Amino acid sequence: MPPDQQPAAENWVNHGERTPRAARRASSVVLLRDGTRGVETYLGYRRGHSPLGTIAFPGGSEGNDDDANVAWFGPTPGQWADKLGILDHREARARIVCAARELFEETGVLLAGGDELSVLEDCSSNEWMELRQAVAEEDISFSELLNGRGLGLRTDLLRPLARWVSPDFAHRRFDTWYFAAAMPVRQQARLLEGKGTWSAWKSAADVLEDRGTTALGDEVDHQETVGLTLSQATVPAVEVILEKIATTRGTIAYLAHRRELKTFHPQLVSAGGQFVLEVSVSTASEGGICWRSR
Repeated sequence: MPPDQQPAAENWVNHGERTPRAARRASSVVLLRDGTRGVETYLGYRRGHSPLGTIAFPGGSEGNDDDANVAWFGPTPGQWADKLGILDHREARARIVCAARELFEETGVLLAGGDELSVLEDCSSNEWMELRQAVAEEDISFSELLNGRGLGLRTDLLRPLARWVSPDFAHRRFDTWYFAAAMPVRQQARLLEGKGTWSAWKSAADVLEDRGTTALGDEVDHQETVGLTLSQATVPAVEVILEKIATTRGTIAYLAHRRELKTFHPQLVSAGGQFVLEVSVSTASEGGICWRSR
């Protein structure tokens, strides 16, 4: 468990369980590409003990404008609602828009085009960086950006992975839908100027090979990461997803895999005198294992 969560866990146990704090709706996108060391994914540093992890995939909580109408290519909000098990079509639309917006703000990757077959080719200019900053600072809305340039979301480029709800004891809690997307060929991923301090494409296999060391935390080189193992610097969702990516044959295979969509809710347990987060996996494809993060 991340060290910053230990006090909250101890307080939860010592003073008796109580009503968990409300979990904010959030979305996160696992950006993928093929590399020489297997499938790579884009990770970044998140300050402030984010419920998505200190080292995490791009993402964040829903904004007030995420349920606004935008041009839409691919599965409709109603179809996404059915797929995600959400009754409210507007909520389903907000989940998808949130995912695309957060990905654009944090990486500059924009899953949008002028029609159902096109994807914007280049978002790396200074003009686009200024637009990213304007959206991030809410000077303009994401819907205004898309509508003003005649762009529609390519929702068919997203694949749902799973829903993760933060542990009950956490002071900040997210109800997060994770999606996956392939890196568009002619776009580049880079930090938002003045906002981020570290990001990198990392081989999932390499990250997991060093998971018991502090290599990644030391590379990020922040007070919140130095000297920490992978499990201590992130949340179970990130580590579990990395495990799945590391075993896939390639980006296309990972995106094409038909998976049962499940909700995961890590539970606080005591093991060997320590608090750990336990995630039970019960589907046949997962082998009925129990994944445990210390």
